[in-house]
Amino acid sequence: MINLNTLQYNKIEKVDISNSYSLGALSQSSDFETLCQTYKKKFGYKKLKTFSFSKEGFLGLLLELSGNICICEGESEALIECANIYEKLGFKIKWLNLNKDGKVNLSNLKDSSIDFLFLSSYVMDTFVKNDIQKIKELTNAKIISNGSAHVDLNSDALYFDNYKLTGFNLSSVLLFNDDMFTLLPIGTIDTIAVKLCKEALDEQRFNHKIKNIFLEKLMEIFEDNIYFFVQPQTTLDYSLHFGLKNIKARELIRTLALNKVFITNGEGCSLGLSKPSRIVQAMGYDEEISRNSIQLSFRDDVTIDKVDYVVNLLHVKYKQLISFNL
Repeated sequence: MINLNTLQYNKIEKVDISNSYSLGALSQSSDFETLCQTYKKKFGYKKLKTFSFSKEGFLGLLLELSGNICICEGESEALIECANIYEKLGFKIKWLNLNKDGKVNLSNLKDSSIDFLFLSSYVMDTFVKNDIQKIKELTNAKIISNGSAHVDLNSDALYFDNYKLTGFNLSSVLLFNDDMFTLLPIGTIDTIAVKLCKEALDEQRFNHKIKNIFLEKLMEIFEDNIYFFVQPQTTLDYSLHFGLKNIKARELIRTLALNKVFITNGEGCSLGLSKPSRIVQAMGYDEEISRNSIQLSFRDDVTIDKVDYVVNLLHVKYKQLISFNL
């Protein structure tokens, strides 16, 4: 199996849960306290809570915040759905849109009175990088980021999508300082989510060297049949986003899965059965073109030999699909 969709779905290899992580008002909960300390040591944030990574869970967070909220269109679908509900309730949201090249349009931050900004160090689906430190020069807002694929400690708060990290629909872990969010009573913290999230983050092993080798081989074989929604140098060092002419990504995803090579075409689309990328559409592409987008991510187990195999297999499957579509 060659997993090239690990930024979208990563099945945790081993789950080991002990009763020592159950919480009680009269128990010491020492194992959980030790676990929380490892988060603080690793990331530097003083406080931790859990919440449901869903539109309802994010809505609860937004209602806790006191001030003007800004949300980037390049964030997770659950957060975007939450923001739409928030507006229907009569609250205001300021939006940061995406440019045609996939980068966040930061011009809306200038002279803008916002207190909280939901903006991660990467855009979902395309994984175009955002420099949080530079963004902080444009706004005094507290920045709240998704750290599932890349952690930027310049963020004022950091949360993790446990489904993408572990493969289980667990609560999200949120790290923060000050009194930005309300801490939970001890019995309502999802300790299993906290434990498995930490283990999944510790096991992340991305390959920062193979992307350019893969890209060079890809362009050599596909020539004019490959194109890019976003430029490769703008994405995370272990992520690549592109399209192939005249086929839909889901067709390629399904046929590659038969050879146990797994790729994705966007958030929640690991099997190619979901909607086309909302992010690509937010960049200005229509729904039809958005269905062509393909995203790959490289782990340490992706070797040069595997690059040759995958690219050649991609080409064979591509030619087969083209012939079927004629």
